[in-house]
Amino acid sequence: MKRVIFSILIITLIAFSCKEKTTESAKEIAAYETFGKEILADDALPAERMAEHYKSMTVGDSVNSKMVAKVDEVCKSKGCWMKLNLEDGNQVMVKFKDYGFFVPKDIDGKEVVINGKAFVNEVSVEEQRHYAEDAGKTPEEIAAITEVKKTYSFEADGVLLKQ
Repeated sequence: MKRVIFSILIITLIAFSCKEKTTESAKEIAAYETFGKEILADDALPAERMAEHYKSMTVGDSVNSKMVAKVDEVCKSKGCWMKLNLEDGNQVMVKFKDYGFFVPKDIDGKEVVINGKAFVNEVSVEEQRHYAEDAGKTPEEIAAITEVKKTYSFEADGVLLKQ
């Protein structure tokens, strides 16, 4: 009889411990809206730390990463790109893998978690002007873009938008 009671107690404890973990994951998922691939916010590097990684990279370098940062700008046309604040005066240009998803156009200032590939590249004058137009810049601001620019970039396969 003691074994039966002991077995029931162990099974009950295991069941409740599993339920609690599921509840924590459900709370985390509920705190974010997901775009693209489903990801979790855990292990995301803060923007300041990611900025240090970018500083050590050169054009052509890439690394798989997950980071959390605030949105500075987003494409006002479709939500097809966003720029995140790295907290060191720099931004990271985020595009979405295979143009497979977009984010809302009104998320300036909100916190996001992105997962994918971080890299450094050079952006042509033409491409910079295109992004400036998407962002709603004036014709004068667009015309002032005259040089190729080294940028911190990120190809995201999943984005979490904090609610």
